Amino acid sequence: MPQQAVPAGGPTVRDVLLAKGYLRLLLLSAALGIPVSLIAFAFVSLEHELQHWVWESLPVTAGFDRAPWWWGLPALLLAGLLLAPIVTRVPGHGGHIPVDGLGGPPTPPVALPGVVLAALACLPLGAVLGPEGPLMAMGSGLALLAVRSFRQAERPRLAPVLGAAGSAAAISTIFGSPLVAGVMMIEAAGLGGPRLMALILPSLVASGIGALVFTGFGHWTGLSIGALSLPSVPPEGVPDSGDFLWGLPFAAAVTVVCVCGQLLGRRVKAYVTGDPQGPASRPATRQTAVRTVVCSVAVGACITAYALLTGRSPEEAALSGQLTLGSLAADPGAWPIGALLALTLCKAAGWGIALGSMRGGPIFPAALIGAALGVACGPLPGFGVASGLAAGIAAAAAAVTRLPVTSVILAAELIGQDARNAMPLLIVAAVTASVVGALVRALARRRSTDAAVAPPSAPAAR
Repeated sequence: MPQQAVPAGGPTVRDVLLAKGYLRLLLLSAALGIPVSLIAFAFVSLEHELQHWVWESLPVTAGFDRAPWWWGLPALLLAGLLLAPIVTRVPGHGGHIPVDGLGGPPTPPVALPGVVLAALACLPLGAVLGPEGPLMAMGSGLALLAVRSFRQAERPRLAPVLGAAGSAAAISTIFGSPLVAGVMMIEAAGLGGPRLMALILPSLVASGIGALVFTGFGHWTGLSIGALSLPSVPPEGVPDSGDFLWGLPFAAAVTVVCVCGQLLGRRVKAYVTGDPQGPASRPATRQTAVRTVVCSVAVGACITAYALLTGRSPEEAALSGQLTLGSLAADPGAWPIGALLALTLCKAAGWGIALGSMRGGPIFPAALIGAALGVACGPLPGFGVASGLAAGIAAAAAAVTRLPVTSVILAAELIGQDARNAMPLLIVAAVTASVVGALVRALARRRSTDAAVAPPSAPAAR
């Protein structure tokens, strides 16, 4: 058979791999993964220790068995007061607003201190956000520092590739696997062919080195980094017709909840910044600072509402949801359906407000929202708790990230040894979430456009 002709002007994969300097780029990516992972490890360990102190050690020291129902109000008030001067005065304004996406554009090195300070002001004090957004920003910013240090800034294509590699190294273990980080870069880049190969190999090298460094330092120091993982899950059988019969409408329902949370976040962003389309780097005002504090207190009110409605700890509705997701998967029978529904609604509301006003990542809380709704729907005839948990995580991740393949792999990593049986259900849930999410967003955009172009109503005739 004759070889297929190569399109004129387009390099082949072989050309990319053998290009001058590409091997050096891979070695640089591997070297970059070490310092980025060490810094990310220190950041996540510090954030985890502060979170433990605020929500567990401090309440016990104050004489409580656990955090009381009102604990979220002063904690989130303090978070807003700490965040307000960062978003108004510090270069970079604390990083991108999480409702705008997962990692945002590459972070300039001058903005790195603001990213770290904003994350440490929000995450340990109870912001309903995860650490993945700040970690990706830190990784890309440190990569740009490396570009400058190696005097390669004159090569414009090097910066985005190393930025992606730095982000992959920073988040490789917080998602439980370097494979999740690598696949995320593939889907998020939207590339194909040689361009995909040029981007993904440095990202995989850096994320693999990053995972190794994370694992080694975790065992050596004994510190917990709070990676998204499930120590145990309900046993999963082979999905049957009932799982798929319930899985489709269930995935659609999870998607509607998550997309509505994101739409709430966009409205909150417009309220805080005064510009629904404006970036986080737009000139901030005193009004922005005041509204940031107001929104932080509103997040605390959602957490408090959950504690009052259920009589349970407010910590379950606060924070990223990593620990709550683990306890939910380990013993779903200990959660009444009313508490699960209250957790879904209160956490989704707090998450939506935090998406538009605070700093962090969107994926971790969404995974808990999907899992909680899945366990609540588990008693439906023919469905099951294990199927609801798995489908909820996959659907929520796909609805938020709009990356279905990444979402399936992330859910499979969390489920562990039962992932092979659950894989068909995970795929159906992720695809359903992607389609329904696109439809809901299109409907919301259409309604916004119609409202914007509608003529003002005529005055009533006298």
